[in-house]
Amino acid sequence: MSPKLLPLVSTALFYFIFYLISALKFDVQLKTNAIPLDFTLQLLMAYILFAWSKRISIFLIIQALIMGLLYVGNAIKIAFFGGPIMPDDVFALRSLLLILEGWRFFAAAVPLAAIASLVLFNFSMRHWSAYLATLITVLLGITLVYKPTMIVEPIDKYTGNSVWDQRSNYIWHGATLYTLQEGARYFALADAAPDMDVAQASAKTLLSSLPVTETKGGGRYFTPRNIHLVLLESFWDPYRLKKAGYNQNPLSPEFRKLWKSTDYSLAMPPVFGGYTANSEFEVLCGFPVTKDNVKFERQLKNSVPCLPHILADKGYRTIASHPNVPVFWNRVNAYRNIGFQTYWSIADFVQDDMNREFMADGTLYRQVMEKISDSLTKKEPILDYIVTYFGHWNYPLSASRPDKITSKSKVEEVTTYANTVYYKSRELMAFIEEMRARDPDGIIVVFGDHLPFLGENFAGYVDSGVLAANRSDFTPEMFKFYVSTPMIVIDGKNGPLKIGSLPLYQVPKLILELLNFKEPTILDYSHPLPDIRVRPLPGLHFNVLKDGKIDVCKEPPYSGNCQLSNRWLNNVTAVSNDLFIGQQFTRIKHAENDFIGPLLPENLTNESAVIENKH
Repeated sequence: MSPKLLPLVSTALFYFIFYLISALKFDVQLKTNAIPLDFTLQLLMAYILFAWSKRISIFLIIQALIMGLLYVGNAIKIAFFGGPIMPDDVFALRSLLLILEGWRFFAAAVPLAAIASLVLFNFSMRHWSAYLATLITVLLGITLVYKPTMIVEPIDKYTGNSVWDQRSNYIWHGATLYTLQEGARYFALADAAPDMDVAQASAKTLLSSLPVTETKGGGRYFTPRNIHLVLLESFWDPYRLKKAGYNQNPLSPEFRKLWKSTDYSLAMPPVFGGYTANSEFEVLCGFPVTKDNVKFERQLKNSVPCLPHILADKGYRTIASHPNVPVFWNRVNAYRNIGFQTYWSIADFVQDDMNREFMADGTLYRQVMEKISDSLTKKEPILDYIVTYFGHWNYPLSASRPDKITSKSKVEEVTTYANTVYYKSRELMAFIEEMRARDPDGIIVVFGDHLPFLGENFAGYVDSGVLAANRSDFTPEMFKFYVSTPMIVIDGKNGPLKIGSLPLYQVPKLILELLNFKEPTILDYSHPLPDIRVRPLPGLHFNVLKDGKIDVCKEPPYSGNCQLSNRWLNNVTAVSNDLFIGQQFTRIKHAENDFIGPLLPENLTNESAVIENKH
């Protein structure tokens, strides 16, 4: 066989093999009409690699690794999270490698390292074809970065694009075309800091619509109280899986009783199955996450007066506790920028009760309580923010936590997760009861950061009919279910609150209201629309209306409510980009005395300097 035909043969063989794996193992099948163009692009990539290669055997290894990553890697991501690999996942790779252990770490790291090493080792410029391949690659790279619309627009016109359904984009386009298309779109739609006019126009629109009660500083005075804010890893109510056939309710009876007293209030986080940092961003900074990227990684460049910063300026001791490596999701820098004075990570805790690499919630709560005991005794106001780690997939339990729950489900995670919740909810209730006894006036907020992963393509949820296997088939109620987790807010001696379904970005404003905090803050920008609670998701958003109806806003033409919420969301996004990655034209000046005048647009600062972090 002529060497010139080798890339054609190898591409056809690998395409067939990896497509079978994708379809049979992960149920991800490309549309038939997507295959010719996708295969042609993959063949072009093969000839470019071949032109640079010194050894045929190494070329074949490199090609197999790259095609495996594209086709099997995307299928795995779709099966786990409902969507394919996105450009921002490249920036999340470091955090992914930090969390993986054993064979999973090597399964992710070895192919990537092998591709880079083998390409360099096998690289050659000995033939004119290598120079042609280099020219094509350089031209494509320049176009991708500097003129991405030249790639995006013709592909969108020819193959179409759904802004909210990336899974469908993938199966209609194929792995190669999809990667090129979304890579170009990443550069075309990259978040950019707005200029002064755009930022302030959005800010004034948002502030001018605030209710009168929100713009005046009368009423009760600010009353410092301790705040205990607990993010619960993958915390959810598995008993909603009615066909799982559990032998008993996994949730602690005490937790369910407490939750019932709130009318089963729900948090609406921005993510499903992962990306905990985005739930953190919302609950600490009060702005919604709208894209499929990790805000802590590259979208929090400035020092910003988020909830920890606001409270620190009022004399609070602000502490974050998370028993993971400190650099995960860039938390060291992110926590500093939003106002935490202290960050306790895994090295600051005694690892005396572990479920594999995940610290048990019980020992985490106990050790945090010991660390803040002095502040509680001295009546020093404290923001006690705890991010639990136990409950992370794949839900391991130590020998001291034997299985208590059985189920009829064939999806392994349906049972293993329920056993995790069994212990997680009981350890949480022990903490809540102790904290209420120790700090009866304190505000306690607990919530799940996202729903758990329960099998490929939402298998555990599909079996009970609460979700469809594909997001494209979700009903409005399913979209809300997809991002709803238990939430309990305890207002000190006043007891639990009934808050309904609350987007996480509205939590910090609620906390300030419970403290009678009347000063203007950046949290005022995301004040909800009248009778509408907006939950953005990548590519779409939905509105929870006053009557409980769910209005999903995918693509124009929008309904009346969707037009209203879309305009509001665009303004909030502009202000958010200005505050977190821009020049902070919309950063609100804080009054220096107890009297706060009406919060009006003219109270916005025009200063463009990035504020120094005083904490």
